[in-house]
Amino acid sequence: MPPFRRFAAAAAASLLLAAGACDEETPPAAGGDLVPVPSGRAVQALDVITNAPGSEGATARFRFVVPGLKAGESETWTADMQALCESYALPRIAGTVPAPQQIVISLADRALPFGEPAPDAVQFFEAYAPKDDACIWEMF
Repeated sequence: MPPFRRFAAAAAASLLLAAGACDEETPPAAGGDLVPVPSGRAVQALDVITNAPGSEGATARFRFVVPGLKAGESETWTADMQALCESYALPRIAGTVPAPQQIVISLADRALPFGEPAPDAVQFFEAYAPKDDACIWEMF
């Protein structure tokens, strides 16, 4: 990562912490804490990306690793991704400035650098609009 990006990421994180937007650290890298989902499958928090605006403006991208994720099974993850948005992402965006207009939940079969092509990786993405205490699914 170029030095400017490291500085920008550190500055952004410092501002969020100073503003009281985060009560805890950024989720751990792959291999870290398992995040519970309704299906009981193994989902690991990878990271949160907030410095890349989305189509709706301020966007919070919550990235997760699911070892063994298989292509073609995206529909079997619908309930788990909704739960990740509502029980994991929503509490972590409370009080952030600017407030995210969109939350993107992504699952990948391995830890991948953000924004870099990985054609051999299995990845699923869903976008949600945060409304009160719920995540409203949005079509990409």
